[in-house]
Amino acid sequence: MIRLLTIITAFFGLFIGSAVAEPKKVGFIYIGPPGDHGWTYMHDVGRQYMESQLGDSVTSTYIEGVPENADAVRAIRKLAASGHDLIFTTSFNYMDQTLEVAQEFPNVKFEHATGYKRAPNVSTYSARFYEGRTISGHIAGHMTKSNTVGYIASFPIPEVVRGINAFYLAASKVNPDIKIKVIWVFTWYDPGKEADAANTLINQGADIIVQHTDTFAPCQAAEKAGVYAFGQASNQEEFCPNAHLTAIEDIWGPYYAARAKAVVDGTWEEKDTWEGMAEGMVEMSPYNAKLMPTSLIQEAVAMEVAIKDGTLHPFTGPIYDASGELRVPEGEVADDLMMATMDWCVKGMEGCLPE
Repeated sequence: MIRLLTIITAFFGLFIGSAVAEPKKVGFIYIGPPGDHGWTYMHDVGRQYMESQLGDSVTSTYIEGVPENADAVRAIRKLAASGHDLIFTTSFNYMDQTLEVAQEFPNVKFEHATGYKRAPNVSTYSARFYEGRTISGHIAGHMTKSNTVGYIASFPIPEVVRGINAFYLAASKVNPDIKIKVIWVFTWYDPGKEADAANTLINQGADIIVQHTDTFAPCQAAEKAGVYAFGQASNQEEFCPNAHLTAIEDIWGPYYAARAKAVVDGTWEEKDTWEGMAEGMVEMSPYNAKLMPTSLIQEAVAMEVAIKDGTLHPFTGPIYDASGELRVPEGEVADDLMMATMDWCVKGMEGCLPE
């Protein structure tokens, strides 16, 4: 009888212990504010999705507006030292800072967005945004009347260079006369600077504005000037309904939920993830039927299908760089290593990199 009571007590003790298990703490480091309605906004949408899926098994915290310098080390360390089990650092230039703090806290799991350096407790993840840039380029090639497109670029990292190249390759296929003018603003989040860049490009003849920065300021500048624009990271049509053609949407929620659940379950392992339209990590916003002809919308949708099933690859050869060197032979496609390290511009994009 005593032995039976001991077994019953132990069983209920385990049950009660599991029922009141402390939720895992998940932290996020943001480059901008969640209200940017672009890059950071979509990461925060993903954070909220994670919470909705995992319920009481997780809690989350974020620190916004963290510069990509020593301040990032302090912010990441603050989360790690305060009991967070999993930390997502959501900008490329948090890479070394993430590794530095990860070495100090080997029992904390880290996930770094768009980077390539990993460790036993550091994973990396990104999305194939260039797939969406290909569709945007195709649309721009048809929609421009001045044959000049303005491109607002943040930093000359592979992700951004890859996007410019994908856009131009697609645009020039349907419109060989198209020219891309690039302004490097060297910031991810600065609405004033982004708007100024858009206005400069418009004054130089651009009738479509593209951006790889994080706010809707360029799209609003385009609307005010009566030209077209593509949104960034999220559907920004409500801010510029008479300019917004479509946007590339970054869908982080399912990934955040899966990785947090792996920490809850004790199954988290270091890995690299690079997913796109086929996996649902990249989507296109609704195509603006008020601005785009039905036939072009149909072409864009068909391109989405082809990218998802693998019959269309944005970097299919022959592809030459700006110096005339053959980078991808005819009939071949660029491999992930080439795309992940891309630091060159395609032929026709002379001068696209900052000097």
